[in-house]
Parts: sequence; C-alpha cells; structure tokens
Amino acid sequence: MAAPPFAEASQLAVNILSAQSLLSAFGVVGVGVVLFAETGLLIGFFLPGDSLLFTAGLLGTGTADRGVQLSLGPLLIAAAVGALAGAQWGYLLGRKAGGALLARSHSPRLHDGAARAEQLLERYGYAKAIVLARFVPVVRTVLNPLAGALGVPARTFTVWQMAGGLVWSLGLTLAGYGLGSSIPSIDTYLLPVIALIVIVSLIPLAAEVYRSRKAKAASG
Repeated sequence: MAAPPFAEASQLAVNILSAQSLLSAFGVVGVGVVLFAETGLLIGFFLPGDSLLFTAGLLGTGTADRGVQLSLGPLLIAAAVGALAGAQWGYLLGRKAGGALLARSHSPRLHDGAARAEQLLERYGYAKAIVLARFVPVVRTVLNPLAGALGVPARTFTVWQMAGGLVWSLGLTLAGYGLGSSIPSIDTYLLPVIALIVIVSLIPLAAEVYRSRKAKAASG
C-alpha cells in the first residue's frame, strides 16, 4: 500500500539548522552548497557551518550509525571549495554593492555580527581579522562583504581568506573524522561533542582579545 502523502512530505522535509538533516538530504554536495551560502550570502548567516563540518567528518569514517556515510576525499574537496568560493563571492558582492547589502537587512544578529567584524578589522588588521573571522559564527558571513565594501585589497583578502578557509574547513572536518575513527560509538554523544568543537573554535579569537588587552595594559 502506498504511503500517505503527508508521510512522504515528512520524509522529504529538511531542517536547515540541523547538520544531520542537511547531510542526510544532500550528502557531500550539501556541504559545499551550505558553506558557500554561509560564507558568501548574507542570508546564510544562520546556517550550521561548524557543526556541519564536524558531523560530516564523523560520518566520513563509515563507523557512525546514522544512516549516512560520506567519502572523506570528496568531502574535503567540497568543504574547501564551498568555503573558499563563498568567501570570495561575498567579497566581490561587497565591492560592488558596498554597505547597501547590510543596510537592507533588519536582523539584529546580522548587524551585531557586522559590528564585531568591523572591530576585528580595526583591531587586528586585515590578515589576522580575515583568518580569525572564519572561526566565529555570523562574523565569518558578514566580514567578507564588509571587507569588499571597506576596500580591503583583493590580493590581501584572497590570500588570507584562503589560509583561514582551509584551516577552518579542513581542520573541523578532519577533527570529526579523527574522533570518529579513534572513539567507538562517538556519534552517540554527537551533540555534546559538536558544542565542544564550537567552543574550541572560538579559542583563537579569545586568545587574540586577551593578548590585545594585555598589550594595552602593559603600554599604560
């Protein structure tokens, strides 16, 4: 007997805030698309980039009992391409549209992220800010068009967004893969582990803030 229409609809539904749901629906291709949207389009600021990368790496081990298995090689390529192409696209949009992109948004969270991104650029300079922004949700979305709007040199932006993008995308993916390979049934504790990964990803930014304050205090 055929399944009721509502049952089919529930099976097709995708929770875009859930890394597991996105990976179940779109697999490796979804990783690249989501990272491109999160880093290149302002409307993607709410997407789960950190947890998506880590969960994808975990599923790449083939040991997680989650109904989804991903190949590590294609996964790493999709993650890197999505992260790098998205950031570059966001920068180009910022160069062409300027601050109008942010002005059209009514999201307080997005505007708060823009303010934090501008503070990073002012405090640490282009190179450090572009790399650090990769590890801060929302900030990694708005810094790219903001850098374009503020006239950050294209070569400088490209070099450092590639450096930060590769460390972020490949690092989190391989972290998930490494834990999944070394710890049996790690997927049972997926949510707590993802929360830990997100916290760890904020350490570089926290360390820079600490060093900056310490340097200011030392200089009087």
